[in-house]
Amino acid sequence: MPRPTRNLGMLLLGVWLILTGLIPLLNFASAGVGTLLAALAVAAGVLILIGR
Repeated sequence: MPRPTRNLGMLLLGVWLILTGLIPLLNFASAGVGTLLAALAVAAGVLILIGR
């Protein structure tokens, strides 16, 4: 069984990718979803760049 990643940035990136793929498939649309995904993407990017 693969080990979960210890890199928080990569973990957030994985969550962002999964949510970005599931939202259109499940026809889930809400006013806050775009903002949430944008914030998650920024957080993942910053953490990856600083190496966390």
